Amino acid sequence: MTDHSPTLNTDTNPRTDGMASVLRESPAAHGVLLALFCLATALILSLVDIVTRGPIADRGREDLYASLAQVVPDEIHDNAMTDGAMTVTDAEAGAVTVYVARRAGTPTGVAFEMTGQGYGGAIRVLLGIDPNGELLGVRVLAHAETPGLGDKIEEAKSDWIHGFAGLSLSNPGPEGWKVKRDGGQFDQFSGATITPRAVVDAIHRGLEFYARNRDTLLSAEETGSQ
Repeated sequence: MTDHSPTLNTDTNPRTDGMASVLRESPAAHGVLLALFCLATALILSLVDIVTRGPIADRGREDLYASLAQVVPDEIHDNAMTDGAMTVTDAEAGAVTVYVARRAGTPTGVAFEMTGQGYGGAIRVLLGIDPNGELLGVRVLAHAETPGLGDKIEEAKSDWIHGFAGLSLSNPGPEGWKVKRDGGQFDQFSGATITPRAVVDAIHRGLEFYARNRDTLLSAEETGSQ
């Protein structure tokens, strides 16, 4: 009896099989595949960066404006403080970006960041200061302090940070610019002295920076850097 059922063609091309085997076993081929994968990944990341760069920058400006409004009241200036920031290079503080508040072109205040070293790392502090060197307001922008202890420097957790408004280098004076444990006038937190000490020190250094550069800041043109 003759079997007429179809048969599968299992013949293989030796050349094709040989090339596939070489590709599977060759380190150079693996390198090429990896390079192509990396290239594709880089192209995708670049595309995502291009698409999101604008919205991220816009959000950053909005966050900065909101932070500045907390330390420099809107009613004392009619300019956009986020425009025309100036950079002041100070012998002790280094390069500091300063935002100047103006009304009818006259400086009515400044705002800038100082950094303190807390228990968990850097603490970024934003200060608003009027032309006479008096603090308009202070806010903590970022920190990594222990929740429930050091995070009381945040406005949302405590009103401690509000206690600096109205103070200056001469009020309370050099010895007063410390936490009470160190002989100063500022409260420390129960179980967390390093954190408020770092903030008090950063604010004091900010006031000193302003005093050293007051003439430059108040005489600067509306745009440009120093």
